[in-house]
Formats: sequence, C-alpha cells, structure tokens
Amino acid sequence: MNPSAIYSAPLWPIIVYFLAVIFVVTGITVLSYFLGQRHKEGATGEPYESGIASTGSARVRFDVRFYLVAMFFVIFDLETVFIFGWAVAVRELGWTGYYEILVFIGILVMVLVYLWRLGALDWGPTGLRVSSDRQEE
Repeated sequence: MNPSAIYSAPLWPIIVYFLAVIFVVTGITVLSYFLGQRHKEGATGEPYESGIASTGSARVRFDVRFYLVAMFFVIFDLETVFIFGWAVAVRELGWTGYYEILVFIGILVMVLVYLWRLGALDWGPTGLRVSSDRQEE
C-alpha cells in the first residue's frame, strides 16, 4: 500500500461518526430526563440490594483473606487464558508445545500446593500461618 494513501484518507467519516455518537448520547440523556419518573419518597435515596433492606454502614472492613482469594482467582484465571491459547494452537506447536504446557501446569500445581501448605487457602481460625511463623523468628 502506498504510504501517502494512508495519510490522504478522508477524515469526514470519522467526524460524522463522532458527531452521531455525541448526538445519540445527548439525545438519550435529554429524553431520559424529560420522560423519566421522579420520586420524592423517603426510600428513594436509600441503598437497595436484592430486596433486602440495608443495615449498618457500607464502609465495612473486610478480612484480608477475601483479597487473597480474589488475587488467587485472578492469577489462576489468567493461567486458564494461557492454557486455552495453547489448546487452540496445539497442532502447530507439536510435542515441544506439549512439553512446555506440562512444565507450565506443573509449576501451577506446585504453586497451588505451596499455597495450600502455607495455609493461605484455609478459612478456619488456624488459617494463614505465615504471620504466626514470622512472629516466632
């Protein structure tokens, strides 16, 4: 492709698209303002979740274990993406790709066993022995 043809492409389709998006967003916002319902009841400003009345403050401190489980989920979820990518290209990768995915899954299993032995996956009162082990040193 000619490099000068890239820069000489007309910009009017992008400008028309941008203006159409602005028009649609503005139109939807204005229409929802005029056609939407307005309530002034006492319960209008209160939080509502699944039909259960809220109790207490929304600023509740969560235990650090919730965040640990979330991080484990993200880490192992990303590994699933890599394994899926390998599964798509398994025929092109051949035996070399097979051995590489075995090493990859082996490392994942070792990490999972390490976390399990460490107590990071325990939810009981004796969970997370890391802090108690480090305090004794």
